[in-house]
Amino acid sequence: MYASFFGLKQAPFSIAPDPHYLFMSERHREALAHLLYGLDGGGGFVLLTGEIGAGKTTVCRCFLEQIPANCNVAYIFNPKLTVPELLKAICDEFHVQVPAGAQTVKDYVDPLNAFLLAQHAAGRNNVLIIDEAQNLSADVLEQLRLLTNLETSERKLLQVVLIGQPELRGMLARPELEQLAQRVIARFHLGALSEAETAQYVRHRLNVAGLSGALPFDRTALRLIHQLTRGVPRRINLLCDRALLGGYAGGQAQITPAIVRRAAAEVFDAQPAPSAPRRRPDVLGTGLVVLAAAVAGAGLAWGLQSQLGRGGKAGAAAAATAASAAASPASAASAAPSAARAVAQPVSAASGAKPPPEPLHLADWAPRDGDAWAALAQRWGLPLPAQTEPCAAAAQQGLQCYRSSSGSLSLIRLIDRPVLLTLRRPGQPPALAALVGLDGQQAMLLVDGMPRRVALPELAGAWRGEFATFWRVPPGYANRADNVAPLRGWLAEQLARIQGVAVPGSAASAAPGWPELSRQIQAFQASQGLQPDGRLGPITLMQINRAADVAEPRLDAAR
Repeated sequence: MYASFFGLKQAPFSIAPDPHYLFMSERHREALAHLLYGLDGGGGFVLLTGEIGAGKTTVCRCFLEQIPANCNVAYIFNPKLTVPELLKAICDEFHVQVPAGAQTVKDYVDPLNAFLLAQHAAGRNNVLIIDEAQNLSADVLEQLRLLTNLETSERKLLQVVLIGQPELRGMLARPELEQLAQRVIARFHLGALSEAETAQYVRHRLNVAGLSGALPFDRTALRLIHQLTRGVPRRINLLCDRALLGGYAGGQAQITPAIVRRAAAEVFDAQPAPSAPRRRPDVLGTGLVVLAAAVAGAGLAWGLQSQLGRGGKAGAAAAATAASAAASPASAASAAPSAARAVAQPVSAASGAKPPPEPLHLADWAPRDGDAWAALAQRWGLPLPAQTEPCAAAAQQGLQCYRSSSGSLSLIRLIDRPVLLTLRRPGQPPALAALVGLDGQQAMLLVDGMPRRVALPELAGAWRGEFATFWRVPPGYANRADNVAPLRGWLAEQLARIQGVAVPGSAASAAPGWPELSRQIQAFQASQGLQPDGRLGPITLMQINRAADVAEPRLDAAR
């Protein structure tokens, strides 16, 4: 909303854990170094703790970007699970197939151990990352310790990274968890920023967002920001974002302490500091009334509410102000000149740019199954006649439906194709939603033909792993484990193409026997992070299609 007013290309103070905005203070460098060291530690636990909003998850995202290609990663961000639920989640993240109806710990641990051994034999390491680990119960922590007992004669098979708030350290200090504490090979506590680091942090994020001119915060304002936020990055983001909004609303390119105090009163739900000198009504409050009046007068009060709604009570108050100003023509008229100055530059700057996808709140949306199937079919260029069952229509075009009741976002990233998610929300029937884009922080769903962004934590609250998609079947595929002979020539051709090796003559006649093809399939599965069982299921065939550049739609970036 205010980016172009301050000469920025994007909003600089989002609270999403974007690694591109990671400010590498000395503490953050040490935290990242500890996580990277843990990859070579040969198993055991790596512990990263920090205050709420200190930047733990952002460091973790940066860590994920630097993990070597030979590492399989399982990432769990909602660890309030029982022991069986945790083991199921780990198996899902690593794409380990478990017996149907698995219930006991052994049902999960045995196939997980087989997977880890196969990955070790293929030269791959396995890392389990658990965010918000302070929510783990004692029995779950003990089960994690037992998982680190999975090993060969040379090394441990699983590296566990625990990321959590300071109470996690207290949990590991309990006598009953002493055995786990002794297996922590690296630990680091991420503290708050100093006053100098706070100023550097603000400058860094503005520069990443495209600032090329003078810093919009003066020295006194930066000092006050540190005092009000206590050097916690997330609090800094919230305060600076609202302060820039106040400067934009009031047409002020320089953020003063008065604007910062008013912003703090809104975002932290507190009164301004009593020591603040009494002045004319400060810029942020007046600016918001001015902006609200102008927007309401133009019939766009809803748009202001949408933009400010992310600010919780502050956003609601701003929307109420808009309604009040609209109801008072005299005050709106007196405010109009300054409001016009405040909005003129951003509107003209954005007029030629394609707006990013709008955010979507799942509780406010009523998805329709027919629309979701139509959106998926459109991505495949698949005609979907009315009154025709989608999977039957797909079969006529050489496609098949694939359905899973135990999927994960990591699996969807792996197969890299649009899918239909089954959303389950309290008090509402299950409904399908077309997911067409995905990144580390958010998903992109199609709503009325338009992409809309959903934060991954919100999506996780409505999605339990059920999804469906299309995939292009190879010639002769019969979806039966005992009838794969017709695929021999096709497999030989595709695997040779993936390896960059030409197949002379007829692919079928030149194809190796099944023992050799099975070995090649297992090697391919291991290279893709799949369980190397040599079976030709849909997921393996999807990955062969992808690696061989078979024409199929891909996921977009969700930004």
